[in-house]
Amino acid sequence: MKICLIGNGLTNLILAKKLIKKKIKIDLFYEQEEKPLNFNIRTIGISNDNFNFILKDIGKIKKISWPINQIKIFNELNTNEEFIDFKYLKVPRFFVIKYKEILSLFEKSLKKEKNFRKFLIKKKNNLFSQLKTKQYNLIINSDLNNELSRKYFFQKINKNYYSNAYVAIINHNNIKNNVASQIFTKYGPIAFLPISNKQTSVVFSLSHKKNKNEIISLIKKYNTFYKIKFFSDIQNFKLNFSISRKYFYKNILCFGENLHKIHPVAGQGFNMILRDIKTLLCLIDEKNSLGLPIDASVLNQFKEKRKHLNFIFAKGVDLIYELFRFDSNFGNIYSRDLIKFFSNKKYINKIASKFADKGLSI
Repeated sequence: MKICLIGNGLTNLILAKKLIKKKIKIDLFYEQEEKPLNFNIRTIGISNDNFNFILKDIGKIKKISWPINQIKIFNELNTNEEFIDFKYLKVPRFFVIKYKEILSLFEKSLKKEKNFRKFLIKKKNNLFSQLKTKQYNLIINSDLNNELSRKYFFQKINKNYYSNAYVAIINHNNIKNNVASQIFTKYGPIAFLPISNKQTSVVFSLSHKKNKNEIISLIKKYNTFYKIKFFSDIQNFKLNFSISRKYFYKNILCFGENLHKIHPVAGQGFNMILRDIKTLLCLIDEKNSLGLPIDASVLNQFKEKRKHLNFIFAKGVDLIYELFRFDSNFGNIYSRDLIKFFSNKKYINKIASKFADKGLSI
């Protein structure tokens, strides 16, 4: 059995590692980027459930991951007293990992696999012609910008947030640093995500472009947690919401960020992708156990299981962002008492924690 993966990001590397363990041969195609993305300071948050899922493949991930045991949420009115507190747990709620480091771990691990091959496609070459010369049970396309995406998966539900996420790493005094914080400010949400006792990743979503000095000034304004020594470089990327209307064409599956992109306010974007990977792997296992071929029927089953859940989950995260954005325009006068009431209810806290850890289930 052979499966083709298109795209060289973390999504496909994790998927490749999982599929190879099932004795499936993997060919990965990727196009040469004119301007390679810089992931030096980008971080991702992985829920505890999803972290254990990928930990099975590469135990070394533990060494580059930082556990978060508690989450506190504040608003513009008071940055000293949280109005939502997901209490401290002995078991981490999620882990923060530098993107470049986890990507490197999977790249090194896959180099040792006999059933894994990578093919670089130059922009001038035709991806279709490359694929036609080979036979694949499935083609999984995680690349947003190639010709397969433009031809078969161009119909999407899109939303432009007209804002940018600014990402930085602050170096600070040595403290016990296992509490993540998010503040809903009048400028947009800012998250402080610890990555060690001396470093914390900051993600600030802003509706207006700012220069480096302005970003640093705003981070210092809302920081009440750390004695900052210095800042890393600051990177930014545009924010938008996107869900593909079409999940598959023949034996080609739309996947990863090509399938759905959401606002980073809840830190759930990559966790959605990992849940998709779990579902796809389970469907392949079911087919194998019944002695049935791995073909386009798997992709139809994947669509039936994930499409409605992904849509509800994505729109739920979008609603959270819009509610806080609306409230910030009116001085946070609505959210504080209402959310504090719900957050004090144990069953609400439990549901919210499960939602963040495992997403929605059928």
